[in-house]
Amino acid sequence: MTLTLATNLADYPSTLALKEGRVSSDLVALDFQGPKAASSGFKDMIRRDKYQVGELAIVTFLQAKIYDKPYVMLPFAVSGRTQHHCIAYNRDRGVIGPKDIEGKKVGVRTYAQTTGLWVRGILQHDYGVDLDTVEWLTVADGHLPEYHDPANCTRLPDGANLAQMLFDGEIAAALMGNEMPKEDPRIATLIPDAMEEGARWAKREGYIPINHMFVVHKDVAANPDVVREIFRMLSDSRAAAPDSVLAKLPPVGLEANRKGIQAAIDLALEQKIIPRRLSVDELFEGVPDDLLA
Repeated sequence: MTLTLATNLADYPSTLALKEGRVSSDLVALDFQGPKAASSGFKDMIRRDKYQVGELAIVTFLQAKIYDKPYVMLPFAVSGRTQHHCIAYNRDRGVIGPKDIEGKKVGVRTYAQTTGLWVRGILQHDYGVDLDTVEWLTVADGHLPEYHDPANCTRLPDGANLAQMLFDGEIAAALMGNEMPKEDPRIATLIPDAMEEGARWAKREGYIPINHMFVVHKDVAANPDVVREIFRMLSDSRAAAPDSVLAKLPPVGLEANRKGIQAAIDLALEQKIIPRRLSVDELFEGVPDDLLA
């Protein structure tokens, strides 16, 4: 009998073979119920157990682990990218660089957003930015009700638009991922030559920053054969993607991602997103040993 699982997983080149049915299983059927933007389903997953399996922001999972949410993370990165291009300013109001945001207001969708974690870490460790001097203006709450933003965060009124605030000069910079305005001549990256610098950074650091990992509910994880089959399906779908896509993704496997996962933990602790240190290995409790080799 096939086990059908409510799934939150977006369309990526690496997931299309799975979502289009070119990769399938007699043991497991993934019922893709999530929103087009999987991130819009994270709060429902964590707060209401709406999905049994799916992708989840790595920072959200770190918090979920701290607060004993019933999910298990597989050693499978669904998405990731270099992050240098994800913070921008309005060039019409004068040229600025990373250090110029100190003492200023910077917008971000949520303080615990994974893209925000990586960008702030880069600004702090590579450009010497004192993050505590920045007032972070947030649009929404984090995914976990137990989490509260640090003191130097201010919640914006409902309906606030970071791009418009940037254009109106209400904020010095805006930290955005896919929401970044495209092909607007006013938009300039805070980090010069951001895409090239991101590639150099990834080569130097030895990893691509992870955005989302694949997780399964603990009830699903209780059946190791189901977990192995889900991992196999994800891996087969990924293998069907073009090499040019795979070259820009974090790898598969625990050891291949250990450095990136450790960095996410370290930054989350530094930035007061998690209240205590986690180890990389404890994140994978409940995963069959053979998937962690």
